[in-house]
Amino acid sequence: MALSFFAKISRAITAKSRVDDDTLDAIEEALVESDMGVDTTLKIVDALEERVHRDKYTSTDELTGYLREEIAALLDKGGEAPAPVEGKKPYVILVVGVNGVGKTTTIGKLANMYRKQGKKVILGAADTFRAAAVDQLVIWSQRAGVDIVRQEMGSDPASVAYDTVKAAVARDADVVLIDTAGRLHNRIDLMNELTKIRNVCRKVVPDAPHEVLLVLDASTGQNAFQQAKEFARATDITSIAVTKLDGTAKGGVVVGLTDRFEVPVKYIGVGEGIDDIAMFDKDKFVESLFNPEDLK
Repeated sequence: MALSFFAKISRAITAKSRVDDDTLDAIEEALVESDMGVDTTLKIVDALEERVHRDKYTSTDELTGYLREEIAALLDKGGEAPAPVEGKKPYVILVVGVNGVGKTTTIGKLANMYRKQGKKVILGAADTFRAAAVDQLVIWSQRAGVDIVRQEMGSDPASVAYDTVKAAVARDADVVLIDTAGRLHNRIDLMNELTKIRNVCRKVVPDAPHEVLLVLDASTGQNAFQQAKEFARATDITSIAVTKLDGTAKGGVVVGLTDRFEVPVKYIGVGEGIDDIAMFDKDKFVESLFNPEDLK
């Protein structure tokens, strides 16, 4: 089983009786292995080095505290995630991400979560290029007990999005979740498709979509950064959902993503069940990185 972030950091810090360059090197290695990314890792290590040299006699406990503070500061760069549905009806969420990261599953979990909050939800199956994507979304809509709008395979995704938002207005729905195709082979096509979807949504609801949610898989490590980069070029990402954050030693990817793209992580997937999704809590996340229970 891979060592947790805490285990790696604990090993790096307690290996020496005092803080020295070897300690900082060990921390740097642990941060890179947690998939924070090289740039984010160097920011943290440089800040730690400056504080250690300034304070001269830094204890390992103090160094741990400094590390917590630096990670928390980077997470703050993402700002606050968009409010779930307040003030907008219907609240339109465009969900983007490559195939295989848990995008459809995340949509199903969110639909279930909103329905349990008493919201009326409609799903839009705008990934019309894969029959499996539409079929999976239909299954999730049934599990969550919400409506879905779909068309034939190969239909124009923007047409599905338009019909979905129009249906949401007609049915007095609170939340709209629109699935999109997860293809990155041609960024221009992706950009044009997402722009078209956004534009047709605005024909029905002028300020839609209210949120563009990017779904990423924590277990893919550095690939998540590349995916975020491509989607950020294609559309304005306003929030991120990170799947498979349970049981992985790669939690540093959350810090790296927030630092690099300055977009807040809003949701985390913590299992396969329909209820296994949670709002991301920055403070709890930092604490979890340093949780001694992970050593057991």
